[in-house]
Amino acid sequence: MNKTSERTARKTVLSGIQPTGEVHLGNYLGALRQWVHMQDEYECFYSIVDLHAILGEDDPADLPARTLDMAISILAVGVDPERCTLFVQSDVPEHVELAWLFNTVAPVGDLERMTQYKDKSKRYESIPVGLLNYPVLQAADILIYRADAVPVGDDQRQHLELTRDIARKWNARYGEYFPEPEAIIPEVGRIKGLDGKAKMSKSLGNTVSILADEEGVWESIRRAVTDPQRVRRDDPGRPEVCNVFSLHQLVTDASLIPDIEEQCRAGTRGCVDCKRILADSLVREFAPFRERAEHLRTHPAEVRGVLEAGADRARDVARETLAEARSRMGIKWRSAL
Repeated sequence: MNKTSERTARKTVLSGIQPTGEVHLGNYLGALRQWVHMQDEYECFYSIVDLHAILGEDDPADLPARTLDMAISILAVGVDPERCTLFVQSDVPEHVELAWLFNTVAPVGDLERMTQYKDKSKRYESIPVGLLNYPVLQAADILIYRADAVPVGDDQRQHLELTRDIARKWNARYGEYFPEPEAIIPEVGRIKGLDGKAKMSKSLGNTVSILADEEGVWESIRRAVTDPQRVRRDDPGRPEVCNVFSLHQLVTDASLIPDIEEQCRAGTRGCVDCKRILADSLVREFAPFRERAEHLRTHPAEVRGVLEAGADRARDVARETLAEARSRMGIKWRSAL
C-alpha cells in the first residue's frame, strides 16, 4: 500500500492547542503525549490555534513568539511533521469562512448554554461576540478537515457535542457531507496542578515546564502538595489522595510504583524523598525534549519550514471542503450566467 492510499484509509483526527509559549507538564500529559501516540494510527491535523488565543487579554506583541515557542515544544516532544500535519490556524483562512457558514445553522440558545461561555462572560463588562462564537470556530476547525474524531477532555466535551449538532443541522439542510466526529477520551483524566487543587496552569504557577533543567524541575516539584494528613516524615501516607503519587503513576517507571506506594503507606519514605523520585523521573522524561528544543531554537528556519509546509497541506484539504460547502449553500453565482 503506498503512502497516499494508506493515509486515505485511516480515520482523520483534528486537535488544537493555544499558543501559550513553552509547553508545561499538564499540556504534555493531557494532550501532546497522546498526539505523539496517534500519529501512526490516524491521519492527524494538529493546529496551533492563534485565532482562538486573541480572545484573551495577553499582549498581542507576544503572540508571534508564543506561537513559535509552542511549535518548538510540540516538535520537541516527538510530533513528527512527516507523520502528521502541524500548522498555525491563522495560516488557513478557510477556517474562518467555514465558521461564518456554520453561523447560519448554529443556534444562539445552544451557544449561550455553553458552560465556558457562561463562566468566562462574567469577566466582561461588555461581552465580545467572539466569546459566544468561539465554539462555532472550533466546529469549523474540526469539520474543515471532515475529522472523524477529536481528543477531548471534560472541559471540551460540550463543545464537541455542539460540533456534532452543527454538522447534523447543516447536513439536514444541504445534504450529507460533514461527519459527526466522535470523542477520543484522553489517556489520562483531569490532571491537578502541583497545588493539588486547580487544573495545571502556567498562569497559576502550579506546573513545571517540560523544557526545564534539573534544577528547574526540582524547584517546582519540591513545592508540590502531598497528603495533607501526613505531617511528620514517618506518618503513614495515603497514596490514593496524594497528588504526587498520581503523577508518579503517569511518569515514573511502572516497576517502581508498588515500592513507592508501599513505603508511603508504611511511613518509611518521606514526602521529600518521594518528590525527589518524581523529579528524577521528569528529568529523564524531559531530557530528549530539551535537546531537540535547543536544536530547533538555533534553527528557527527549520520550524518555520515545518509550519509553512503544514499550512500548505492543510489548505489543500480545507479549500476542497470549503468549495463543496459553498457550492451546496448556493454560493456559486457564476453558475447562473
